[in-house]
Amino acid sequence: MAIQTTGLALTRCSFGVAPMPLLTIPIHRDITFIMPAATIMDHMPFLNILPFVLCSSKANPMVIAIMAATLGAVQVAPCIPMTFAPWIPSPTVLIDSLPAANNNAKTMCLWGGCIQILFPGQVTTFIP
Repeated sequence: MAIQTTGLALTRCSFGVAPMPLLTIPIHRDITFIMPAATIMDHMPFLNILPFVLCSSKANPMVIAIMAATLGAVQVAPCIPMTFAPWIPSPTVLIDSLPAANNNAKTMCLWGGCIQILFPGQVTTFIP
């Protein structure tokens, strides 16, 4: 059984350096353990998903530019998450007519990184 993801859940990118919190805006009118509940549509860059400090993806244009400028010596650049797809998989629980996000949810970055939930933000509310 999965755990409901809330605001300030910790997320991790496969190309990022450090985990970052998932931010949710309390527009869905559902509070789980004193935090706004997350839905699969809480995937917007800089609004919900914050930069993961540095990115090491060779598909990221900033990494390519820095590698070209330093003749390949530096292989990381500031992270700019580019997430356009909702979190998957979608559970059957609906929050404001949108599927809830759980601790097994993943989304993809345009630069090839897989973003996943490390800690769902709470441990008491389970969803099927």
